[in-house]
Amino acid sequence: MNSYTLIQFVNLLFNFYNILIIVYCLLSWFPRRSQSFLDDLSRALDTIVGPYLNLFRRIIPSFGGIDFSPVVAIIALNVLERIIIGILVG
Repeated sequence: MNSYTLIQFVNLLFNFYNILIIVYCLLSWFPRRSQSFLDDLSRALDTIVGPYLNLFRRIIPSFGGIDFSPVVAIIALNVLERIIIGILVG
């Protein structure tokens, strides 16, 4: 596996996780009924992205009922991605 392929793979993983965070946030806008597809999907995404978002929720308080932790979490992921790609390139 050459370094370009590895960089593409790292980029794909980070982009996929970013999309999962965004979908998780969008699902929070819709009402869910117990045992519905949206409820199941939301629970699955909470299992995947919840622990990561909780790291930022402990640090960043919500303002006016708006949770800004996903925004900071995505920015942190992008910074981490750039650091890893910089290490792989260098």
